[in-house]
Amino acid sequence: MLIKRKEFIQVGSLATASLLLPRFLKAFERPAMVPPGNKVLVVLQLSGGNDGLNTVIPVRNDLYYKARPRLGIAAGKALSLTDEAGLHPALTAFKSLYDEGQLGILNSVGYPNPDRSHFRSMDIWHTASQSQEYWHTGWLGRYLDAQCTGCARPTQAIEMDDVLSLSMKGDHYKGIALKDPRRLYGTANEQFFRDTLKEHTAVNGEQPVDYLYKTMAETLSSADYIFKQSRLHPSNAAYPKTGLGNSLKTIASLIFSDINTKVYYVSLGSFDTHINQDAQQQRLFTEMNDAVAAFVKDLQQNHRFEDVLLMTFSEFGRRVAQNASGGTDHGTANNMFLVGGGLQQQGLINALPNLADLDEGDLKHQIDFKQVYATVLNNWLQADAAAILGRNYSSLKFV
Repeated sequence: MLIKRKEFIQVGSLATASLLLPRFLKAFERPAMVPPGNKVLVVLQLSGGNDGLNTVIPVRNDLYYKARPRLGIAAGKALSLTDEAGLHPALTAFKSLYDEGQLGILNSVGYPNPDRSHFRSMDIWHTASQSQEYWHTGWLGRYLDAQCTGCARPTQAIEMDDVLSLSMKGDHYKGIALKDPRRLYGTANEQFFRDTLKEHTAVNGEQPVDYLYKTMAETLSSADYIFKQSRLHPSNAAYPKTGLGNSLKTIASLIFSDINTKVYYVSLGSFDTHINQDAQQQRLFTEMNDAVAAFVKDLQQNHRFEDVLLMTFSEFGRRVAQNASGGTDHGTANNMFLVGGGLQQQGLINALPNLADLDEGDLKHQIDFKQVYATVLNNWLQADAAAILGRNYSSLKFV
């Protein structure tokens, strides 16, 4: 059957709407069941550059309050962790996780020669490149490439978004981006696409058209599988009715279904707080706190918390000194949260930032973020970090 130009565009729109689902999702047609205990990584991206100094607060450091006479969070308002450190007041669930030994905090995480552009710095974090390098694949995409050389049942990775981030794109395999399995299923099952696929026969010389039909067939198969799996063991827990709450509830349902997915990716933002930082960070942290609290409780009640590692990051921190607009400007090093029942190190894993030793008003990084990635790849996902990251990085000990 030859298709008309209008119909070709419609078929192409499905491929676009489904983000040209990668070929590895063909494995969804006959998926292998994953045994209980499958280790899962959940990456929570704090987009826009979260202010780490008002996240993990050096409550005994006079230099902090001198640099932030109006923006600094008073020791009496911070949620006490140690004599030296406190958490932002909105992060009550993270305080509880800290007390229960289920939270690890890495301070002063960054990379050499930092870039203060949102786009460039995010690319560096997504690709795990050096600051002077420009790579077209992401660290998690290369993990997908590496773990499935010649395998029949590749691991999947899912991003809870409409657009796939660079971090999830490999040379041969890519993650899939979706916000709601039901919506993807509904789009893929529109009658036009079903009828078009049923009537199609390959036409010699029509390779682009054939590719679109192949993509559409895989899309329908994948959409069916993800939707049906998400309904096998749906989470019945109460989650906040927020974007992050809905995403984490979907992730929990997929984890409970034992879908062959080891990586989930979700974003929250924007944390670009040049002005009015107090209100914006309070709002975003409240959303993060409440959603993560529900997610952790759900995992615990379903006996999966020991198998899940949630990791937060932001493309950079903020400058130490407040600006004149009630906010902070783009900085460098930052902190990362690690949440899980299988942590080998808990609490403040390394020292708070040294505010007496700055680089032109910015924090100096003490941990290269690629060491964190290497640790997760080697020790949690059981992958070859050196092959994926292109270099050997010393592992940390949090898992």
